[in-house]
Amino acid sequence: MKSKRSWLLVSLILALVLVLAACAGDGEPTTAEPEDSAEAEGETEGTTEGGDDGGDLVIAIGDDVVSLSTQGSNDTASSNVAENIYETLTNLDENQEVQPGLAASWEEVDDTTWEFTLQEGVTFHDGAELTAEVVKMNYDRLVDEEIASPRSFLVEAVESVEVVDELTIRINLEYPYAPLLANLAHSGAAIMSPNIIEEDYAQFEAGGDADSYINQNPVGTGPFVFESWTPGESVVLTRNEEYWGEPAKLDSVTFKVVSEQSARIAELETGVSHVADTIGPNNISRVEGADGVHVVQEPSVRLDYVGFNAQKEPFDDVRVRQAISMAIDKQQIIDGVLNGVGLEAVGPLAPPVFGYDESVSGLEYDPEAAQELLKEAGFSDGFSTTLWTRDSEQLVDTAVNVQSQLAEIGIDVEVEELEWGAYLEKTANGEHDMFILGWTTVTSDADYGMYPLFHSSALGATGNRTFTVDEELDAVLDEARRETDPEVRQELYSEAQEMLVELAPMIYLNHSEYLLGVNDNVQDLHINAHGLYQLKQAYIAE
Repeated sequence: MKSKRSWLLVSLILALVLVLAACAGDGEPTTAEPEDSAEAEGETEGTTEGGDDGGDLVIAIGDDVVSLSTQGSNDTASSNVAENIYETLTNLDENQEVQPGLAASWEEVDDTTWEFTLQEGVTFHDGAELTAEVVKMNYDRLVDEEIASPRSFLVEAVESVEVVDELTIRINLEYPYAPLLANLAHSGAAIMSPNIIEEDYAQFEAGGDADSYINQNPVGTGPFVFESWTPGESVVLTRNEEYWGEPAKLDSVTFKVVSEQSARIAELETGVSHVADTIGPNNISRVEGADGVHVVQEPSVRLDYVGFNAQKEPFDDVRVRQAISMAIDKQQIIDGVLNGVGLEAVGPLAPPVFGYDESVSGLEYDPEAAQELLKEAGFSDGFSTTLWTRDSEQLVDTAVNVQSQLAEIGIDVEVEELEWGAYLEKTANGEHDMFILGWTTVTSDADYGMYPLFHSSALGATGNRTFTVDEELDAVLDEARRETDPEVRQELYSEAQEMLVELAPMIYLNHSEYLLGVNDNVQDLHINAHGLYQLKQAYIAE
């Protein structure tokens, strides 16, 4: 099977990305970003026994998992594993409509009160029962300041969670909050077993680190059960035979860490891995030309960007940030580095995300105007700085391209590659000058696409690694998340996007596609527009 190319018009993206989940088994192309990878130990694990209803799937991913706690990290590699161990109260379907999950139904009692009725008969992998008390325990931990979860912003509007009866909870909000149901579908709001929460708290209170116990013993209600995690190598999941819904078909899934892109493709070609995550645009023809494999290519709601540390000289001067943004020809990066696979970004939101405004104009490529701005800021002779990136072919090539373009306006850039865990920690601590990263608007709502990236309350690990602090922007984002009228919310987010063009906390590079290499025997494997593998229906055919 060969891939189809789907990047042409924004209208086509709107049609496709409104969250078509790409189906690897039906020949429809799809893609994946530079965020994850996984594999198994040798060819025996890359083969299948058991016919059309099972198999041991091996996915070669590029980045190691950071945390196996739903509340412990906000990276894609961790989310992909959590997506298949844990479950959430609500789910988002292919059209980004909210559907029941662990909550069978819900009711908006008033503007600031919601009641959720849980599914009956749901048990965790360790035998514990899903109850309203358990859900309250999870959400209380999520906002516990001592735990300091980077995902606490998901329920920031929640004032309290009450237990009404065994299967009913009431969520009381501080203010009306339109994205609540979508946020509860985020993997960061997934429900963990009460047993692991209690044990983790016990170890934490004894001087241990938050999530240390959960990372070794993740227990959810999902279709797959945690088997093992060897940091830097792999995470193995097995089918949950006692699943409360329709059981998964696969016998096991191994997320195997293979950092080099070419090595992931080699694993796919030799049959050691069934899926090669993030094959990169330049390798599409290589995978298409190999026997027994195909490319899956899917538009995303992701933003790739070059961020500035706005609290560090000279990037604390908006003129410098604007100048660098205007000195970068984004299309050159899309054509030269991404092989034409991507849509030029003018702001943080991709077209399918609620709140996106196509009328907003970004900072145009204009190197002469960029040099004038640098001169005004006192840097007529330029300056020296560093640009951090991860060990990823496309990201390194992007960094080198940016380095070359900025040299033309007198800015000397040193490109530094960091290991993924150190990268997240150091950018969260504000140790960087410039850095390359991505953000996926997992809820397809502008609140998630802007608030954690730019609000002053979200500095660091939560998402605001540019350390943007602007009172006017804060006020607009605060008002937008309190507004329930969609038209008024749209106006507010349009205003915020205009402000972010001028503030220029980052170079909004492109909205990319997920690119996977998949063995032809893998059927019904999906990746959604948020970049998360949907494995419940997948199987390996003989």
